[in-house]
Amino acid sequence: MDIKDKARKLRKNQTDAEKMFWQKVRNRQLANQKFRRQYPIGSYIVDFVCLELKLIVELDGGQHMEQQAYDERRSDYLNQQGFMVVRFWNNEVMGNLDGVLESLTLALSQQERELNAGAVK
Repeated sequence: MDIKDKARKLRKNQTDAEKMFWQKVRNRQLANQKFRRQYPIGSYIVDFVCLELKLIVELDGGQHMEQQAYDERRSDYLNQQGFMVVRFWNNEVMGNLDGVLESLTLALSQQERELNAGAVK
């Protein structure tokens, strides 16, 4: 199975937290930014990405406690590609979605400022 097929399969089998989050960010509902879900970047598939602002959102379940080294390597690669990676726990999304969206709105604003500052130089 190639990476695009795997991403398509992941889109069809979202977690409850991913479904809840997607309902709030799809169709430019958050800060008028377009998000894509289960999107391939290099050899990785990210949970959600705003390509315009180069911001990735990862929703992590309990399995990420055991794979911290992998997640760090993955984030390092994505950072090297110019992306900012923001992580939230699934239980944060399920229990405090408004707080997650507020944090994400701040991260989007920060990333937009940094990208614009870089374009000015």
